[in-house]
Amino acid sequence: MSDAITIAGHALREAVRRRVLLVVALVTTVFLALYALAAFEVFDSLESSSFGDVPLDERALAGGTLLGLAMFVALFLGVVLAIFLTLGAVRGDADRGLLQPLVVRPVGRTTLLVGRLLAASAVCAPYVVIVFLTAALITNLAGGFTPSSLVVPAAGLALGVVTIVAVSLLGSAVLGTTANGIAIFMVFATGLAAGLLGQIGEGLDVEGLMTASTIISWAVPFEALYQNGLHALTADVGGTAGVIVQLGPFGGAADMSAGIWPWAVAWTAAVTTLAAWLFRRRDL
Repeated sequence: MSDAITIAGHALREAVRRRVLLVVALVTTVFLALYALAAFEVFDSLESSSFGDVPLDERALAGGTLLGLAMFVALFLGVVLAIFLTLGAVRGDADRGLLQPLVVRPVGRTTLLVGRLLAASAVCAPYVVIVFLTAALITNLAGGFTPSSLVVPAAGLALGVVTIVAVSLLGSAVLGTTANGIAIFMVFATGLAAGLLGQIGEGLDVEGLMTASTIISWAVPFEALYQNGLHALTADVGGTAGVIVQLGPFGGAADMSAGIWPWAVAWTAAVTTLAAWLFRRRDL
């Protein structure tokens, strides 16, 4: 494990050297500034139209929608960050001749892969949590809206982006850098499509679409975790506002069972194990 931690440290320093983290920090700052502007404008508009007396349903609808959007952007940016940190972890570095000196004993290929997983997860998981919590703070300052839960959405985003890290490492063992990046974005789009299918199926009362959405969401657990987090944001909001806000942006909210958490962990472990097995069979 100490070797894996050492590899993780090298990977983090490489990310800093390439200014990946600097670019992400700048993009995130721009997003949060725009989000703050939107949040204050939305709640100011509500207060003006209601003469200072904003109904709870309207405040919950605005706050829940804004935070749902923030969750999606945090997840999207976290996925982009995960891809850039891992898309060339195996084939990309092998093609550049960087892996051969590292995968001899006592380090080994599995240790190298685990180190890259730890490094990317150590960056991406705290990143999405910080972005989401910052957006929640901005929403509270702008309109006094506090979500039903902060822990469930934040934990869902963190674990969701770790599953993407594992998938990206798996892709890097069999695909080139460009192909792997495209593949991961397609996986991400598939997850979003599952959420939209669920919304359509629920709106039209089509059982087949809802079933397909559930299967796909569990097959790519980041989407199930995202939907579960969206649901937790406004779980105690009732009435028409509750129905509308549960639709969520880019995929509807859904109350997943508690089994999604161990399933996502087991799924990530299985994908990482498969990536390590493929890496060991690959000629460098």
